[in-house]
Amino acid sequence: MTAESPVLTHVEAGVAWITLNRGPQRNALDIPTLEHLHALLDAFNTDVAARAVVLTGNGRSFCAGADLAEWADAEARGALETYGWTETAHALMTRLHTLDKPTIAAINGTAVGAGMDLTLCCDLRIAAQSARFKAGYTRMAYSPDAGASWHLPRLIGSEQAKRLLFLDELWSAERALAAGLVGEVVADDQLNAYTTELATRLANGPTFAFAQTKTLLREGAGRSLPEQLQAERAAGLLCGRSADGAEALRASVEKRLPTFYGQ
Repeated sequence: MTAESPVLTHVEAGVAWITLNRGPQRNALDIPTLEHLHALLDAFNTDVAARAVVLTGNGRSFCAGADLAEWADAEARGALETYGWTETAHALMTRLHTLDKPTIAAINGTAVGAGMDLTLCCDLRIAAQSARFKAGYTRMAYSPDAGASWHLPRLIGSEQAKRLLFLDELWSAERALAAGLVGEVVADDQLNAYTTELATRLANGPTFAFAQTKTLLREGAGRSLPEQLQAERAAGLLCGRSADGAEALRASVEKRLPTFYGQ
């Protein structure tokens, strides 16, 4: 893709990189960008060359959330409730949250509103030291509309979620780490290298088993323990019958490192 594209992509060493590239708009999400991201995730989910996915941004912002210029234009046309941003964003958040491949948000700058929500849909979150987090909804006299009300209580607890949402505080990377909003904080100039190392580890791992594990974790909250144990048994049978499962057993017997292919 050209440098002018709102989203840049490349696949290297099994890692699919998706980079938001709307610098003048601080990587804000308009409907074409949402649709573009959704299509890319669909493609990477079935691409055998892409075994892990990284989402990041160009410039000083990770993502400023919804594109307010597009929002204002819709309001001027009397179409704010019907122009389709919410439905398009919800479809993207669901696609990212349910992706089979392991996902990492490499948060290079400010993540606001739906931009923060994008990071919450990823499996792992790595923040640069200069990253900042802000819900942004109540500042606009709005309630969360892209998944924050579901993710935040599960990640950081109800009270911290309310604090972030009600008071619209700007959280530093270190505060986000202390609250559990991100898993790691690294120096700005180390974000790419650290993310590459972690993503490569995931890409070289048993990605079929990762997909089963993601499903178990995602769906387990709605089950009783006996129901979850049954689901674990079913997933374990699939893993045991997979080519990766057979390779792991051979490698253990032969006392060598396994080579996984995600099958």
